[in-house]
Formats: sequence, C-alpha cells, structure tokens
Amino acid sequence: MHRRGVGAGAIARKKLAEAKYKERGTVLAEDQIVQMSKQLETFKTHLEEFASKHKQEIRKSAQFRVQFQEMCATIGVDPLASGKGFWSEMLGVGDFYYELGVQIIEVCLALKHRNGGLITLDELHQRVLKGRGKFAQDVSQDDLVRAIKKLKAMGNGFGMIPVGGSYLVQSVPAELNMDHTVVLQLAEKKGYVTVSEIKESLKWERERACHVLDHLLKEGLAWLDSQATGEPQYWLPALFSELSSRDITPEEANQMVP
Repeated sequence: MHRRGVGAGAIARKKLAEAKYKERGTVLAEDQIVQMSKQLETFKTHLEEFASKHKQEIRKSAQFRVQFQEMCATIGVDPLASGKGFWSEMLGVGDFYYELGVQIIEVCLALKHRNGGLITLDELHQRVLKGRGKFAQDVSQDDLVRAIKKLKAMGNGFGMIPVGGSYLVQSVPAELNMDHTVVLQLAEKKGYVTVSEIKESLKWERERACHVLDHLLKEGLAWLDSQATGEPQYWLPALFSELSSRDITPEEANQMVP
C-alpha cells in the first residue's frame, strides 16, 4: 500500500494558518507596546506631579534626592540629562549638579600637588561639605557620584576606581588600566605597597610589578620611600590617612622621593 502524499491544498492551508498566527502575534505585541507606553506616560505624569509637590524636599534633603533619583531610574527618566526642560526648570537639579561639579573640580585642583589627582570619595565628600558651609543644602556621596559621572562624560579626565567598598576619584587624564587598579586596591589598607607584596599577593613577575609602580610614580599618583626598612615602599597619598588629615606642600612631598 502506498502512503498518500501531502496535497497542495493541505500545504496551502498550513501556510495560511501560520500567516494568521504570525499576524495575530504581531497585533498582540503592538497592543502590549501601546499599553506599556501608556503606563509609562502615566508614571511619568505622576512623577512630575510628585516632583512639583516635593521640590523643596528634593532640593534640600540628600536622602530624599537619592530616593527620587531611584524613582526616576525605574521608568528611564534622567533629570540630569538636559539643562533645559521640565526637570531643570522645576527642580533646579541641573544647576545643583553643575555647581557641585565645579566644587569637585576646585577641591581636586587644590589637592593635586599632594595626591597627584587621586582622592578618596570620603575625603572629597568631607572637603566639599566644608567648602559649602553649614547653611548650604546637604550633599550626599550619591550626589558626588552623579556629579562626577557628568564630569566624566565631558571627557576631562574624571573617573572613579572601586577600592575597598568605596571609590577613589581620579581627576587627571592618566591612563590607568586594570593592573594599576588592582595595585591601588592592594594598597588600600596600609596606604602603601611594596614590590614583594605585589608579587606575593597577585602572583606577578617582578618586571610587571615594577612597570605598574613606575607608571604611578611618573603620573604623580605614588611617592617612593627608598629608605624604608626592608625594601622601598610606594605610598599612595590618596590612601594615606595621616596625609589626608593635613595639607602637604610640594616641598614636603619631595622629601619622600629620593
């Protein structure tokens, strides 16, 4: 007995059914997109109403500002994306972060002779607060991070390096790769590092460790204490707590370099 082949009519009906399913799926997908767009627009409207009602709290309270930024992020709204429009005019957040960015630059420039362009986020926060005075609106570390990200987007050398659960803020256009970052993280606890410590902790060859440390010295991000007991120590002034507590002159810094 011969099996009957599939007829042309059956094939045509199958293709027609597939086309209808595909068309129906496209319609459903378009409906979902429309509904989602409507929901997002509703959320945005409510967010604008919330911002209008609580604009004073957003301006004055750092904690409230963080929560508001998180609310914005959930629907893809960035109040800092433009200096014009509703968010800037209503909240003045564009001006706030612009002024904060200027203060960050001023602090970093004032301390560059001491730290080579690296400063902990904690110290930057303390110095920015001190410079603003007790009657200025509060500023959180989250505010600093957002302002620094805007400075980074301008391409002027600003960036952040994760160290010990916080950040080092880089304010100079030095080329730092992953090797440099790992060494900075290794020096975080004591404020300095040696070639032997790098070799033992990171399992590097001596040449690799020396290459990284020489680069940090060249960029002014590290100081060399060649008279330390045992072997030379490479100090990272941005991580050195004693240096962080007072201003160091270039003359004092030179005493640590042979």
